[in-house]
Parts: sequence; C-alpha cells; structure tokens
Amino acid sequence: MNFNQHSQRRKIIIIFSIVVFIECMNLILEEFYTSVHIYTVFLQMILLGATVALFRFMIKGTTEASKELSNSNQNLNSIFDSLDVAIWSHDLKSNILLITPGINKLYGHTLEEFYQDNQLWRKVIHPEDLYVLEEREDTLNSGEPCTSFYRIIRPDGRVRWIQDRGIPTIDENGILVYFTSVLFDITDRKESEDRYRSLVEMSPDIIAVLTDRKFDYINEAGSKLFGAASPSEIIGKDISSFARKEDIKYVSKKISEDWKDDLDKFRIEVSVFRLDGKSIDVEISIMPILYGGNPAIQLVGRDITTRKKAQKTIHQMAYYDSLTGLPNRNKFMQYLNETIKDTSEEPFAVLFLDLDRFKVINDTKGHSTGDMLLKKVAILLKGIIRNQGIVFRQGGDEFIIILKDVDHGQVDQFAREILHRFSQPIMIEEQEFFVTPSIGISLYPMDGREQESLLKHADTAMYVAKERGKNNYHFYDSALDQITSRKMELENGLRRALELDELRIFYQPKVQMDTGDILGVEALLRWEHPILGLISPAEFIPIAEETGLIIPIGKWVLRNAIEQSIYWENTGIGTIPVAVNISVRQIKDEDFVVDVKEILEATSFVPSCLELEITESIMQDFNRSTHVLKQLKQLGLNISMDDFGTGYSSLNNLRHLPINSIKIDKSFVDDIINFNGSIVRAIIDMAENMDFNIIAEGVETKEQVKFLLDNSCFTGQGYYFSKPLPAGDLEKYIIQCSSITAG
Repeated sequence: MNFNQHSQRRKIIIIFSIVVFIECMNLILEEFYTSVHIYTVFLQMILLGATVALFRFMIKGTTEASKELSNSNQNLNSIFDSLDVAIWSHDLKSNILLITPGINKLYGHTLEEFYQDNQLWRKVIHPEDLYVLEEREDTLNSGEPCTSFYRIIRPDGRVRWIQDRGIPTIDENGILVYFTSVLFDITDRKESEDRYRSLVEMSPDIIAVLTDRKFDYINEAGSKLFGAASPSEIIGKDISSFARKEDIKYVSKKISEDWKDDLDKFRIEVSVFRLDGKSIDVEISIMPILYGGNPAIQLVGRDITTRKKAQKTIHQMAYYDSLTGLPNRNKFMQYLNETIKDTSEEPFAVLFLDLDRFKVINDTKGHSTGDMLLKKVAILLKGIIRNQGIVFRQGGDEFIIILKDVDHGQVDQFAREILHRFSQPIMIEEQEFFVTPSIGISLYPMDGREQESLLKHADTAMYVAKERGKNNYHFYDSALDQITSRKMELENGLRRALELDELRIFYQPKVQMDTGDILGVEALLRWEHPILGLISPAEFIPIAEETGLIIPIGKWVLRNAIEQSIYWENTGIGTIPVAVNISVRQIKDEDFVVDVKEILEATSFVPSCLELEITESIMQDFNRSTHVLKQLKQLGLNISMDDFGTGYSSLNNLRHLPINSIKIDKSFVDDIINFNGSIVRAIIDMAENMDFNIIAEGVETKEQVKFLLDNSCFTGQGYYFSKPLPAGDLEKYIIQCSSITAG
C-alpha cells in the first residue's frame, strides 16, 4: 500500500470514526430512553469510548505520519476487531470499498467474501424484508440519512436483526458520490422489544403511558376498556376526561409525597368513565418512568367491575336481608359492637320485637303473603324509627331496633308508638291483616356493656311481654333472670323426667250432663319434680314442644293412657274410652301415624275407644295436618277439636277436617252467665249444622249446666263433675256413679 492509499484509508477512517461517534451517541441515547436491556447500553458506551480514543489517536498521529503508517494496519485492525459493529464505506467515484472486520461477527461471512461480492450484504437479507431496500434507496438518493431495520440469514441458518444507519454524500449535481453504513446487530433488543410489545398488546389489562396528564400510549385492551374503537381515540386526551377530580387529586398528591423518597409503584382502585359515559371500576398500578426522554407515568390496570359487583353482592348477602332489604343479624352484631366501642356512657336501647300472629298468617295464607307482610312491617318500623335509630331483621318474624341517645322515657314512647301503629290493619292485595308485636327492651349501660348480654336481656324481656298477653312491651330487669333460670332448669329436668319416672297421668271424666253417666276420660299430663314439686302443664308443655321432647313424651302418654283403659276393662271397672291431647309438633313428626298404629296393634286396643284431641293451631300447616288426620281417621279412632273458638280456623277449613267432635273452650263457658251465652249458642248451632258432637269444657256451675242442656249441649267436662284425678282416685269416682256408658 503506497502513501496515497494510506492517506485515503486514513481519511476514510477519520470519517468512520466521526460517524461511529455520532451514531453511537444516537444509539446510546435511544437505548437509554427506550431499551429495556441495560446490557446493550453498557456495550455501546464501551464502543463510544473506543471510538473517542481512536479519534484522538488519529488526530495526534498527523504529526508522526511515517511512524503511524508503519503501525496503522495493526492498530486499526485491533480496534475494529474489538467492536461489535461493522462499518461499510464506499467511495463511488474511486470505487474504493472499505469494510471493517466486525462484519464477520454480524453476518457470519468473512471479510474477503464481502470484498469479492459487494452485493453479498443484499443477498443475505430475509426475503420478507427486501421491501425495506427500496425505501432506503429513495431516501439516500435524496441525500438524507436513513436508518433501516431488516433481518439477515446467516450461513448457519440463524436469523439476526440488523440496524443499518446509512449516511450519503451528494455532490453539487445532486449525485450520490459517497456512502457510509454503520451496522449493528440488534437481535437481542429487537426480540426483547417484540416480546415486550407482544405482552403489552396481547395483555387483557390496561397498559398506558401518560405525560403531563395526557395519554402518550395505550394498548388495544386499554382502549377497548375505555369504549374506544382503537388507541388513537384515546392518545392525546387528558386523563380528566376519564377519571374523577378527587381521584386525580389523590394520585397527584400520592406521587408528589410518596415518590420523593421511594420511586416505587403503588396500587389504587378508581372509577373510570368510558367514552359512552358509563362508569367502571379499575384497579391500577402507577409507576414513574422516562418516556421519550421525558418524565412520565406508566399505568397498568384491570377492570374489576365484575369483581366489585360480586363483592358488593356478597357483602349485601352477608349483611342485609334479601327479603326486606334491612340489615340482618350479622350487621346488627357488627353495628352493636361498634356502637359499644364508640360509646362511653351515652345510653342507647336495644328493642327485640317478635310478631305474635305471623306464623298463623304465613301458614294459612301462604309464604308469599307472609313475605309481603314482612316487607310491610319493615317499612312500617323504619317509618316509626326514622333517623332515631336503625331497624334490623333478626330472622323469621323477629326484628331488632337500636335507638341511640335516648333515655328510658323516650324508649317507652317509641315502644308505645310501635304498638299503636300496629293496631291498624296492614293491607296486602286489598285484604286486611292484623299482627301484633311483643317487644323486649334492654338499655345500655344499665342492662349490660357487651353485645351478648344486651341481646340476651332484650330477648328475655320480649318473652315476658309475650307471656303477659302479647301485643305488649317490657323492659328488662334483673328479676327476669330468675324466670330464665327456671326455664333452663325445667328444660334440663324435663329431659330426664321420663327416665326418672317423674311424669304422671291424671284423668278427668266426660259426663252425660242430663244423666250423670261417664262417657269417657281425658288423659292430662302432670310432672312431679322431686325438688320443685308439681309443675303446671302450662309451664312445661311449651318447653317440651319447643325442644322437641313432646315427641317421646307424647308417645309415652298415649301408650300409658291406652294401657290404663285396658286395665280398667280387665278389672271390671268398665269400657272407658280415653282421649289424649296431640300437639302440632307431634302431627309434624313423620313417624307419628306409624307410632299410633304400632301402639294400637301392640296393645290390641279398640281404635274406636281412642280419641285424639287437637287444637286450632294445626291450621299453621293445614294441608299436612289434614293429610295426617285422614290417615289417623282410617285407623278407626276419633278426633276432636279442643279449645274451639280461641284460634283462627275458618268454617271453610273446619268442614274439610275429618273430626268427630268440637270442644267449646272454657273461656266461652265462663261467659254464659255474664253475656247470655251468645257465642256458645252460636258454636252449638254451627256444630249441629255440620254434624259434629259437642263437648263443653270448664263446666263449674249448675247454671252453666242448665244453659248447655237448654241449648242441646249434653256432654260436659269440668270441676262441677270432677277435677282431674289420678287413676286410682278416678276408679273410686266411677264406682260411686250409678252407671257407666260406653262411648
């Protein structure tokens, strides 16, 4: 190589060095702001340093031309071999081509192959990217630099991405006379960007970039979530078009405060407005980034509208009654606990309310009517309480009210107002319904400081109100604990009463009032407690029904009453029909009919000598009760309606029941003298018209007997004839009677 050639090469190298320096600076800046690979940036910084060193070396070398000429080839080759970049320079006038050795690393072809075929670079371009060359040539021929991206196929078949920065030189005639390309292998960056772009564009989540509160970028999923057909409809718009001011203000404050020391992302749930005006719930993560060299915010979010609705539904189901919309027991317990925590000594009241006649209406009129009634009650209670407290539905026909900042007198006034409002009928589908409440009241802090004690004491007071005639209210006092304790004591004792042989059966005769003959007896259960003494049936029977103990106890009574009747017949006392009281709880028992049939068969008792006495409470489930009674009737026994007139049975239902007799309740018999017996006379007339036998209960005076006989009621039962007696005493009573008539 002569001196001119060396000078030419030096000139080219200087140009190369300047070009490399400029291009590396561009690439480093570009990589710094856009690349996700710091490794690439690091390599390019090394390249920049090498280029600068090369440039300084060559400038210095102009004063030592001869020494440099002798070492230039070795130094240049060493430098270019160390670079992961190739430079292609072509002087079109002199046709001098200079290619750096780095092209071998990029293309996999040797330097000599490129010198031998200066079109080789074009031949290895991927066929799908050849279109890039046409655009590139048009730009270079116009004298403008051009950066192209295309794939090449290496000899080993691997595909690599090349960034080709072309710099043209145009002479005064506009002809391309000099051309330089700086070639970089950007495969790693390109694949990383493609993967990132793929993840971003295919992501179902919102991914967006904002600068100065305006969208610079948003992916396809994000634009669709905002109701846009494409991202272009969103890009450039201010965030205020899609978010509430308070949310924007909160985020701005969060950024200014939290990101001063910690530039980490944070998560927030916001409401977002779509282009169509609809609101959706979005959970977004916010992170500061640099975008295009400027500070920006990257948002990554997802639509949580469905999840929020589900959470709201779950919360609604967990804390609110689906029928009435009132807060439920869970909400009550939560609210009561919070009220206790927030209240020091400020008084508040807990009112426990139970509807007295709801079960009758619900069972006779149907559950749909019962549901509508509960809705009406909820509205009524909310209207009474207004903003003085909160109404909760405890469950079934029970409601709880919390009144805050009230004294005893104010609570008393509220309770009276509730009773007064319930005295008016509730209209459902143009039909009047009357329900009455029983209300128990506990006061904080006098009656307790914990939610459990306040609720328990209000519940206890409510039962007292119910026992005292219903449609009433009662404040808790410590004396009620004795009632509760006795009830628990009776319940525990009743569970062992059968086992310990504490139950007794007394018998009261049914008498033919015009002759004095005994027609039969009614078996009446008594409990002789070893400590508490004789327990009234009115006290322990409701406990037995409530706990379900009435099932085994009722079975025991039925068997023993039948066996007693058999004993009387076997001992010559006579054939004495026996009547046994049956509760609604027994009728609801699936095994009841089977149990009756088995007892009859086991004792060989004549079914016609057995009478089962039911009450009008069977109307609570009329269809099932009717079905069970018909099965019992088919066994051959008799059925009577006890305490008739005190319940809520209709004549229409009554005529469909398979009953033989009606027993007039004692309360009506007591009124015979004072009220001329109009109700009793009406019941007798009705029974005769429906072909029922009539029995008067609670007969205690001669005047009552006369009135009943005068009005064609010939069978009576009561203290006028005999009080309930143990079996032995009843035998003596029977013997004293002149005759016994089989029923």
